Amino acid sequence: MFGLGPRAERRRRALPAGLLRLPTIGVDIGGTKVVAGVVDGEGKVLEKLRTDTPHKSKSAKVVEDVIVELVLELADRHDVHAVGVGAAGWVDAERSTVLFAPHLNWRGEPLREALSSRLRFPVVVENDANAAAWAEWRFGAGRGEEHMVMLTLGTGIGGAVVRDGYVDRGKYGLAGEFGHMQVVPGGHRCPCGNRGCWEQYSSGNALVRDARELVAEESPVVQALLARAGGTVEGITGPLVTEAARAGDPTATELLYDVGTWLGVGIANLAAALDPGRFVIGGGVSEAGDLLLTPARDTFRRTLTGRGFRPESTIVHAALGNEAGLVGAADLARQVARRFRTIKRRRVERAVP
Repeated sequence: MFGLGPRAERRRRALPAGLLRLPTIGVDIGGTKVVAGVVDGEGKVLEKLRTDTPHKSKSAKVVEDVIVELVLELADRHDVHAVGVGAAGWVDAERSTVLFAPHLNWRGEPLREALSSRLRFPVVVENDANAAAWAEWRFGAGRGEEHMVMLTLGTGIGGAVVRDGYVDRGKYGLAGEFGHMQVVPGGHRCPCGNRGCWEQYSSGNALVRDARELVAEESPVVQALLARAGGTVEGITGPLVTEAARAGDPTATELLYDVGTWLGVGIANLAAALDPGRFVIGGGVSEAGDLLLTPARDTFRRTLTGRGFRPESTIVHAALGNEAGLVGAADLARQVARRFRTIKRRRVERAVP
């Protein structure tokens, strides 16, 4: 009902200045948290609310209720005009249905229809990596680059492409699942069902798995890291490994180097296929900064096809941090707000659960 295609997105930069300033709400849904915020036309978050993702089976209705409550609370205090929802999962090309969400019980869930009927706002549903990429392209590390690829390194690897002012979602809306490119035939088993997926070697899960395997093997090189984790293998997390590497722990530094090396391999493959001008690296693992990006850049240059005879993409750290998904979802929703810009927003009626 409210979805826009690539042509509409190309016109995004030519929209009237008044429209571009309309405040909208972005919602970022993950397996552990739901964050909603009011975002202005410059990408600034005016107010933000956060709550845990409900544990009660994480059913579609339970999560939907949480989204509605957060949006209504923000709408009580701000004159908002549309809502964008970034979901960690597959979203169809119409940006209306969540086809599959690995951390939520959404299977073919018509989320846009469900939310718009309760909120009386126009609603756009977007893949969270697409939303983050759009935010970085509009307001962050991708500004000024016509062809950008974003990679989000967290539990796995998310990805998105922004080309000529629009998000390239592919034919069915499922483009950007770069983390499931096979890089090691017969390698580590991936939750997707295949083996050797890229995200099994360059992600938060890979970082933690490798550290814990050293503990299981009783390697002496990991003892300092284990002590930092309180002596328990469960205490070894991605942020802890990053913190240890920053403090000079050689094993933690080597673990991040390995993840960065695999990151460079995958980026070289993507450069061969897509030839973007810039790769923007975000997600929690990217907080390691140059401990991750230096080996990634070095490996990229060594493995890029045609190296020495072609321009090289730049690899940069994302600028917007964990607000990128929220900001991008809100900005994408701003495109549909023009249909409602002349309507005085009345207080939204709260739906009865």
